[in-house]
Amino acid sequence: MEQNQSLKSIFFNGVITENPTFRLVLGTCPTMAVTTSATNGVGMGAAATFVLIGSNIVISMLRNFIPDKIRIPSFIIVICTFVTMVQMFMNAFLPSLYQSLGIFLPLIVVNCIILARAEAFASKNSVLHSAMDGIGMGVGFTLALTIIGSIREILGNGTIFGTQVFGAGYQPMLLLILPAGGFIVYGLLLAAFNALSAKADQRKEAKSE
Repeated sequence: MEQNQSLKSIFFNGVITENPTFRLVLGTCPTMAVTTSATNGVGMGAAATFVLIGSNIVISMLRNFIPDKIRIPSFIIVICTFVTMVQMFMNAFLPSLYQSLGIFLPLIVVNCIILARAEAFASKNSVLHSAMDGIGMGVGFTLALTIIGSIREILGNGTIFGTQVFGAGYQPMLLLILPAGGFIVYGLLLAAFNALSAKADQRKEAKSE
């Protein structure tokens, strides 16, 4: 990765160009499992963002000291440290969210988004660029989970962040808060995101001609 990349381009790369959920299709297990509500989406996204930023910074700082043969185990140890911190914080201050996210919180350790950024970016770039990469990827992941969770919660339960949106007579589409509904919403959003991205690329090519 080139060091002359601007911080702005690195940030928007994670949010839009290489959005981990809608473009790279990474981390689909927690995406499907925890997005039954907008709150869960924000919570999981915030936790992953903290781990991304922290692990990217530490791995970037140690990139010249970690032997190549043990880089993956070393990355996992660093990631485990930040995941443990997130777990302890949520368990102490956000117990309901901690219980709601369940096993998927400690499984952030093996989230392919975080390990991929450590291997592909943080281990090859400066601390500042790596931190911005973590922020961009984290924001992109959080937005994706929040959008999916919001749609599933609104249509599947008639609420948003636990607040009633429709009247008492609303008949919720319970399918959307079930696993099958998660795949349906994710698939439709994935198609829409890629269609919009394709149109944006076509416009850029037209302008450059």
